[in-house]
Amino acid sequence: MTNDMRLGTERTDSFHPFGVPMESTVCGQQELHNLLNVLRPYGTARNPVGVTDIKQADSSPAFTDQDTSLIIAGPCSVESEDQIIATAKALAEIPEVKMLRGGIWKPRTRPDAFEGSGEQGLVWLREAKRATGLPTATEVATPEHVELALKYEVDALWIGARTVVNPFSVQQLADALCGTDIPVFIKNPLSPDLNLWVGAFERFQKAGLNRLAAVHRGFAYYKETPYRNYPMWEIPIELTQRLNVPLITDVSHICGNRELLQVTAQKALDLASDGLMIECHINPETALTDAKQQITPEELKTLLSNLTFRSKQSYDVEHDLAGLRGEIDDIDSELLQLLARRMEVSAQIGEYKKNHNVTVVQMDRWKKILADHIATGADMGLPPLLINKVFEAIHQASIERQGRIMENDEESH
Repeated sequence: MTNDMRLGTERTDSFHPFGVPMESTVCGQQELHNLLNVLRPYGTARNPVGVTDIKQADSSPAFTDQDTSLIIAGPCSVESEDQIIATAKALAEIPEVKMLRGGIWKPRTRPDAFEGSGEQGLVWLREAKRATGLPTATEVATPEHVELALKYEVDALWIGARTVVNPFSVQQLADALCGTDIPVFIKNPLSPDLNLWVGAFERFQKAGLNRLAAVHRGFAYYKETPYRNYPMWEIPIELTQRLNVPLITDVSHICGNRELLQVTAQKALDLASDGLMIECHINPETALTDAKQQITPEELKTLLSNLTFRSKQSYDVEHDLAGLRGEIDDIDSELLQLLARRMEVSAQIGEYKKNHNVTVVQMDRWKKILADHIATGADMGLPPLLINKVFEAIHQASIERQGRIMENDEESH
């Protein structure tokens, strides 16, 4: 990172990704140091920070030098010393897994449910780290959680969806972490509110925390869907476009069940997610929290082996796609010209309606036109939902244009 970037000055010393000198920690392998460069300082669209590719030394064919996939795995909750150490040891045998997650404090809907093992769980999590060399991550929701997590050498923290919805809580956590260099994963809020998510990043950045990453865990949705939390993929994609942050997809919380994990994980990778967070338990059937969405380490190994990890940065790929992308650019330009022409004709229709005292909207005609467009689009292989959204947006813009013409006529009288 260069001196002219607003997030800090250039470092010349060799530093562990978690802000600890590499020689002082069991987790300081160069491979891990390179891998976790994904937790780079983030920037805005106006002042972007360059993307640092993860360099993967593993020889597995699923991971090449161009891949940028950080796999974080571990139980939903740290329940006992035996449970977390057994799970961690099994995960450590999977080369793709680079970080151990484990919930210490669980924000439950009902007060009588298991709410985590607290400080004792941090002792067990630290023992699992020492036994396997895997860096650890846990959720924090209060300044007291932060203090204890740092005391017990947790390597990275995440801010949960229920916390991100409250700017007061986020600010307290940012203040508590001021002066540290620990990576912070910020989950999306429960509601599909992009500005609320962006605001959380801004609060941590202003507190001096630069290694920030987004975690997409899905959103609460009013309609019944196969998912526990509806993905709404367009929201995390827009976040990364606005902030240039790494994006990790928490497929366990999106799915809420094991059956959807494979297809959802592949979808996340296809949409250029920088990594996956997957809940794993040595015996999911006995898990005290979210048992239905956890899988065994062996099942995780199978899941990962069946994924296709797609390269984001490749000269050959860019070269091969250049022609097709150019063609799309030309088509988009034609679409814009056609839209502009359509709006001109719509304005002419608006003038005619004004002069002949005709209402702006003729709903019966519009319903017939839309039905015809959807049917024609289906014959051309276009999804009805796409046709509906596109033409509804065009129709709304036309109504607004004609409405302004009508208003100008009223003002002239």
